[in-house]
Amino acid sequence: MKSIELRLPKDFDKSFVVFKETGRFFPVPWHYHPEYELVLVLKSSGRRMVGDHIGYFKEDDLVFMGSMLPHVWVNDPVYLNGKADHLADAVVIHFKEDFLGKDFFNALEMEPMKRLLHLSKRGMAIQGKTRDKINKIMKKMMPLNGIERLASLMSIFGILSVSDEYELLASPEFANSPDQKESNRLGEVMEYIMRNFDEDISLPKAASMANMGLTTFCNFFKENYRVTFVEYLNLVRVGHACKLLSKNEQTIAEIAYGCGYSTLANFNRQFKKYKGMPPSEYKSKLNIGTVMNTYFSTIYSESRKYEM
Repeated sequence: MKSIELRLPKDFDKSFVVFKETGRFFPVPWHYHPEYELVLVLKSSGRRMVGDHIGYFKEDDLVFMGSMLPHVWVNDPVYLNGKADHLADAVVIHFKEDFLGKDFFNALEMEPMKRLLHLSKRGMAIQGKTRDKINKIMKKMMPLNGIERLASLMSIFGILSVSDEYELLASPEFANSPDQKESNRLGEVMEYIMRNFDEDISLPKAASMANMGLTTFCNFFKENYRVTFVEYLNLVRVGHACKLLSKNEQTIAEIAYGCGYSTLANFNRQFKKYKGMPPSEYKSKLNIGTVMNTYFSTIYSESRKYEM
């Protein structure tokens, strides 16, 4: 399913954008853009695709996405068919990394936020009390003036930067191309994983590459990536499998062995663990998504004609 790049409009007198997306359904197709994006669903439900992640959204769902991360929100059939008793409704915030100047996020005080921007490359479903606090702020932002809106966004940054209440959505393999190097101590290890995940990767070798003992390496990895080394490796392999499934050029068995799994059973087990469904069902949903994307692309193209 090919994504398209959207160039998003911005008011000349505003450094970032807050707007309402309201209609029978959310019509924008599978797409990406340079802006970071916060999406708060006020009304509606359906399936959201963020990178290689397929999940579900409902009222009060809140997702933070990084620059150039492909995504789409597909409403449930009751909205698509016009049979819902209310309109689909969402509040959306867009901002670029340099929206307050190229050095803004390089300030020492913004160091926690820089880490958050890095994580957002995979998309983040915000949860718990963090979600509740941010939702309250976003629901009140539309009528605010410029300074008040900016203050609200700074409050959101502050809440996000100290929270661990989130789920990372897209897999590491999707968010990181092989030539992107981590600047931290695990950089060589991460590149090694990205280049060799289809082979037998040993934990002792990875620890050796980081110049650490096995126990130290395991603790250091878990502290920095919030998952164990083996879990991260499986996330990378499953993420790559999602890419191959979307191309529809290989059988599931071929994909399993090509992603480093020695048995189809283990591949199916790991895939279901991280994606919540077996690979066959994921592939089926991607096929449905392709049809829906064509439908939304047509609607989007038609709507653009009237804006010219």
